[in-house]
Amino acid sequence: MVTYTITQAESSSAASNGNSNVIELQSYPPSQTPSDRKLGISDLEEIRQDSLPPMQAVEVKQRWNSPAGNKWRVFATFWSFFVVGMNDGSFGALIPHLEPYYDLNYTVVSLIFLAPFAGYSLASIANNSVHVRFGQRGVAFVGPLCHLISYTIVAVHPPYPVVVVIFIFVGFGNGLIDAAWCAWLGNMANANEVQGFLQASYSLGATVSPLIATALIQKSGLGWYGFYYIMIAVSAVEFFTSSFTFWKQTGAVYEAENPRDPNSNTGRTRQALKSKVTWLFCFFIFAYVGAEVSLGGWIITFMTKVRGAAPFASSATSTAFWAGMTLGRLFLPYLTSRLGEYPSVILYLGLAFGLELIFWLVPNLVVSAVAVSLLGAFMGPMFPTAIVLVTKLLPRDLHVGCIGFGTAFGGSGGAIFPFMVGAIAQRKGVKMLQPIILALLVVMALLWVMLPRKRGKGHGSGDGGESTPTVGNEL
Repeated sequence: MVTYTITQAESSSAASNGNSNVIELQSYPPSQTPSDRKLGISDLEEIRQDSLPPMQAVEVKQRWNSPAGNKWRVFATFWSFFVVGMNDGSFGALIPHLEPYYDLNYTVVSLIFLAPFAGYSLASIANNSVHVRFGQRGVAFVGPLCHLISYTIVAVHPPYPVVVVIFIFVGFGNGLIDAAWCAWLGNMANANEVQGFLQASYSLGATVSPLIATALIQKSGLGWYGFYYIMIAVSAVEFFTSSFTFWKQTGAVYEAENPRDPNSNTGRTRQALKSKVTWLFCFFIFAYVGAEVSLGGWIITFMTKVRGAAPFASSATSTAFWAGMTLGRLFLPYLTSRLGEYPSVILYLGLAFGLELIFWLVPNLVVSAVAVSLLGAFMGPMFPTAIVLVTKLLPRDLHVGCIGFGTAFGGSGGAIFPFMVGAIAQRKGVKMLQPIILALLVVMALLWVMLPRKRGKGHGSGDGGESTPTVGNEL
């Protein structure tokens, strides 16, 4: 295709002939890169992209409903996180039934927490490559497919070692989805609120799954594996909604929307790992998800064995924890936007520490249920707030690398610490859950105060230049 520009030239000869304007057509050479031809970017637009933007240029962020297709894609990400939440929240209700079914002790049954760590680790390695080669389309296809195939196999209740191996693939799908959608929504306008709804979708899934699992086991007569019939259905919906809405988000689109720093001579993930911000974020998420999944996974056993609660009351306590987290992620982001990300998390950590002490030291069923629900509410916003802060401290092209690696760390924390609780509970009893959670909250506070604080409204860095000013490149 030949591209022309139309310019106006004023000449004295033209004026003398009574024509004030002469139209001159000038041919430009064809585009040199296949990705540009695929995207339909003209040579004139290439020249505009390569030119130095004015100093007052600012980044134009996407919104949840703009461009028009975003609202459907955002809905698909919410549903994906709902499925991931159902997966993680169900463990607490299923563990008491897995133990007698396979004749397992606490340590061996805890392997179901440890298995996804391998999957998350693989996802952290593959995440950036999937984005560059296949774009968000690749994540939207592979992540839900891992869920659908894995839950289909688990539903036929194979031997326990097979169940453990299958959850590696579940972890891989979770890792891809977690990093991709957190990075994408974290860079939108009103990121605190949008991230809050995304993470609330996870918490909502974790809220309803223990109730569904308990009801299926107690009232329908199905074994623990009956819950995975439900998971097959929700993951099938996830696969079709994600694949359809993100089909046009190819690798070429991703590279156009997330251009590399021209001065960088390393891969995006490797460049992100050079930042102190990335490592502080990783360890913070490691501790946070470890505390969250340990509480959610062992709270039913704790309430049954230590507090002497009935099975339904124990399940209701787990539901209260996840419901509190859902509400916290829905409503506290508005407070976070007013206070700022940094002081908000300090406040939430202080309140969470006090509530955890009450949950541990006051041996009353009602007090425990109220304390743990409020604990969930104040822990809830910490994860999305940390993601939003990181997107403000690092350049956009490093978001997937940093958040992908961070969520892999988080996934490993969500695997290692629940496994540790199970191993310690085998010797010391499940009462050791509470001091472990308190220690993790202290570690989180120490890591948070080490993070640099945001400077101004741009992507300022507290590390002395780890990030660069971001200039809008949307045309």
